[in-house]
Amino acid sequence: MTVTAGLSRTHFDFKSASLPVVALVLKTTDLAVLATELAQRLADAPGFFDQDPVLIDLAGVRDAQEPLDFSALVQLLRQHRTLPVAVRGGSDAQMQAACEAGLAAAPDAAPTRADAEPREVVREVEVVREVEVVREVPVAALPAVVVDKPLRSGQQVYARGADLIVMAMVSFGAEVIADGNIHVYAPLRGRAIAGARGNTDARIFCTCMEPQLVSIAGIYRTTETELPDSVRGKPAQVRLEGEKLLIEPLA
Repeated sequence: MTVTAGLSRTHFDFKSASLPVVALVLKTTDLAVLATELAQRLADAPGFFDQDPVLIDLAGVRDAQEPLDFSALVQLLRQHRTLPVAVRGGSDAQMQAACEAGLAAAPDAAPTRADAEPREVVREVEVVREVEVVREVPVAALPAVVVDKPLRSGQQVYARGADLIVMAMVSFGAEVIADGNIHVYAPLRGRAIAGARGNTDARIFCTCMEPQLVSIAGIYRTTETELPDSVRGKPAQVRLEGEKLLIEPLA
């Protein structure tokens, strides 16, 4: 038998990497309740996830007395086209059970997320001779995907990691999704889902607001709730205030 030692060349390398993930913040250990709410939340957007990695945040259920079935939770999340990979913030028992179910223990620091949208301006602080100086440093905004053709019923456009600009009508039954903002410079009659990965600062802008559904960061409103005359069929925007979805006329 020949043993070769001291190889100077290998066929792989180990390198650090940042992986964008979606954080699922649990508020209950009742998987039946969670399954029902997931089904309701994603019923109008079955393509919301596309095998996205998921970090399960247990901070909100850390002190729960009921045990959490992590194997069942992983299976539930996989049914919605997600890939649970890690947990954080749980008790020692919860973290141990999660690891036994094949999940990795992540640090409690905030994860890298695709929905962490860069601001237009970052404030950088310098101290010069004990006097604080504030400089404004421009940062590149999210890229934008532009669609200049009408979207018919059954068609879907998803701007992953970007804003979405639509220059033509979004028909009833069509769907536009963006991780950032959505701009529709025509009648919006289908579904518009902005902040698809949890960006609560995202907005929807439209020159003719007649949507089938609007949603920002998972908070949505359907046509079952009729729009007021001040915005129906008129230029308007949709934004979040806390967990309340606001639809307001554009001045």
